[in-house]
Amino acid sequence: MRLALSIKLGIICGFLSFQMCAWADDLVFPGAEWAAKSPQELGLDESRWDEIADRLGSRGCVIKNGYVIKTWGPQGERSDWFSSAKPVLSTLLMFAAQEGKVASFDQRLAEFGWPLAEKDQSMTLRHLASMTSGYARPESPGEAWAYNDFAIQLYQKTLFDKVFQGSPEETFHDPKRFGALGLQDGFRFRQTNRRMTASVRDFARVAWFWLNRGNWNGRQVLPRAYFDDNMRPQVPLNLPLSGDAPTNDYLQIGSYGGDSNHFTTAGPGIYGFNWWFNDVGAKHPDAVTWPDAPREAIMSLGHRGNCCVLIPSMNLAVVAADANWGDLKPGRADAQLNQLLKLIAAAGTAAEEIGAGAAR
Repeated sequence: MRLALSIKLGIICGFLSFQMCAWADDLVFPGAEWAAKSPQELGLDESRWDEIADRLGSRGCVIKNGYVIKTWGPQGERSDWFSSAKPVLSTLLMFAAQEGKVASFDQRLAEFGWPLAEKDQSMTLRHLASMTSGYARPESPGEAWAYNDFAIQLYQKTLFDKVFQGSPEETFHDPKRFGALGLQDGFRFRQTNRRMTASVRDFARVAWFWLNRGNWNGRQVLPRAYFDDNMRPQVPLNLPLSGDAPTNDYLQIGSYGGDSNHFTTAGPGIYGFNWWFNDVGAKHPDAVTWPDAPREAIMSLGHRGNCCVLIPSMNLAVVAADANWGDLKPGRADAQLNQLLKLIAAAGTAAEEIGAGAAR
């Protein structure tokens, strides 16, 4: 009986190992350049991707299993990614934690020497990464949500000036950090707010790094646990919104781009570490953010259509700059962004999977 059990366990373990190896063998990572395959080589309908590229316009690329399967527009052109650079800052925070430069994601800002107001003494790095810091707003940290670009300015200044104490270019391109991704064109940063400019093919490397939860070509560059713990909604569903009040930038640090309470009030339930998630929110309790997208879809959203979407179950990332993604409008099936994500999910599904689903 023990022998039979051992044989069964061996078969199961062998099968699981085979499955894991097969999964790993299906994924590739770029070297000096991205490897390319046609959609047909991966069992996908090329005409669907042509339609998506036409709808988005400008320039972009699609990554499936680590291969570029669709590009449009100049791939090496660098441009401002606006708020899509915010989750890149939060990834930099993960590097700071790994290197022991911060005690934890919940370390208080006051410990970095900022002369914070009394109400802001409890402010942490996590508050900044989730738009709940209260900086320049009337509420204390953790009491309300506001899409707050003055707080993001405080975030980037803390990371570059207090934590890493180096220029953004040196900090990012360090081979222990984003340099490990082998960027083709490199990141550049604006003088005033250090907002990132990058090519679509380099931003796609960051997206592929996110999708693989810190793994790059078999090497765990960042602990997977950092992504498992933080790449999910961080803002409670029932957290109030910040009240109507003028911006109080008492540190006189300026803005990352917008006001201290702008763009959207949709964050509670669907925002965290500067990513947007497909979940129910306070503004849409009966529907997820993008009703026709896979539940695990994750997005970075930047002004002027600088966005990317990750669909982990499909090993799929779509990155497009200055593109026609549409507005957020969470919970609405008729929203342009939701309809586009519906098309992307369908285009990322192999023909045989569609046939199998129809047969069932």
